[in-house]
Amino acid sequence: MDIFEKVVKNPGPLGQYADIGYGYYYYPKMEGPISNHMTFRGKEVIVWNLNNYLGLANHPEVRAVDAEAARDYGLAYPMGARMMSGQTRFHEELENELAKFEKKEAAYLFNYGYMGMVSVIDSMVDRHDVIVYDSEAHACILDGLRMHIGKRFVFPHNDMEKFGQQLERATKLTRQTGGGILVITEGVYGMAGDLGNLREIVKFKDKYDFRILVDDAHGFGTMGKTGMGTSEEMDVVDDVDIYFGAFAKAMAGFGGFIASEKRIIKSMLYKMRSQIYAKSLTLPMVIGSLKRLEMIRTRPELREQLWNNVRALQNGLRDQGFDLGKTQSPVTPVIIKGGTIEAFKVGIELRETYGIMCSMVIYPVVPKGLAMFRLIPTAVHTPEDIKYTIDAFSDIRKNLDNGKYSGSDIPVVADRY
Repeated sequence: MDIFEKVVKNPGPLGQYADIGYGYYYYPKMEGPISNHMTFRGKEVIVWNLNNYLGLANHPEVRAVDAEAARDYGLAYPMGARMMSGQTRFHEELENELAKFEKKEAAYLFNYGYMGMVSVIDSMVDRHDVIVYDSEAHACILDGLRMHIGKRFVFPHNDMEKFGQQLERATKLTRQTGGGILVITEGVYGMAGDLGNLREIVKFKDKYDFRILVDDAHGFGTMGKTGMGTSEEMDVVDDVDIYFGAFAKAMAGFGGFIASEKRIIKSMLYKMRSQIYAKSLTLPMVIGSLKRLEMIRTRPELREQLWNNVRALQNGLRDQGFDLGKTQSPVTPVIIKGGTIEAFKVGIELRETYGIMCSMVIYPVVPKGLAMFRLIPTAVHTPEDIKYTIDAFSDIRKNLDNGKYSGSDIPVVADRY
């Protein structure tokens, strides 16, 4: 078979809806300054689908530092990968500040968080080692796991009994191979908003010999008293061996970092292929991230405002009878009964009738017969935004009960590709 024909005939679970939702649900073009209100297809909408948790994306102080760095250095600087020609004192300064903030000995920057996580996993294990990981792991973790040629054991999401059983299996195997055990979990699970059971996981260190890697992309800057993340929230900072944070959420940028013991970071400098063979993180982003980190440290009111909005939105939706799952974070999943057809129709109603922009999640990400609309409250949302959105969802729930969105046809809202 011609491989082009094979690719076209197998579009995948998301691609099968490309002709229906391209440019609307998938690859929507949102315009205007990043804020709580933006423009979609020429219409102003309330934006609930951006991970701009602290409102730093368009903060004037951040914009000023970004602009000054771009003016002084341009977007190309530094040229080359860190190992060869992409090292600067600003990269080292940011790493030192991140390590200090996370109370670790050292840190290392990634040009993109996704590739960074893949490369961390690849650099930490060989065929003799065993990885034990949570079943709800993010795609970047799963892609890293695919590169591992040794054994990997999965446990059901946050199931500590099964986790212990998998640790027992891993321990028996590594006694034979002479390898070690790497446990991978997340701090905040970005789809459902619940937290990894870090407090219970680290207790297993009393019985088993393993190291733990925590992906805290959504927790960095939002969780914990000072914004250190979910490890601070659960008071297990010293028990987390490798902490992974991303800049694309609370920092409203791109890139990421790991923080750990100095000897581990030193080793990774020479093993992480996604950094050795890729261009260094551009200097305006590095300098801009120093400013963003400073604001996370010194502006607790931003995090307080975020959480005020989180509580107002989530409590209001729950009061209206909505199921928000087990979220313990700003991530706000609104779970409704209905399949793909109902989900598409509800999504159109939210955007066209109410001017509400949020992410729609359908099978196979959620079980058949359910759909999820994920909202991300931020520090820049207003009480008016929150009340309006709660009222709109209340109307949606009544329409669902009345069967307004039933039927057999999925409306076509796609742009031409």
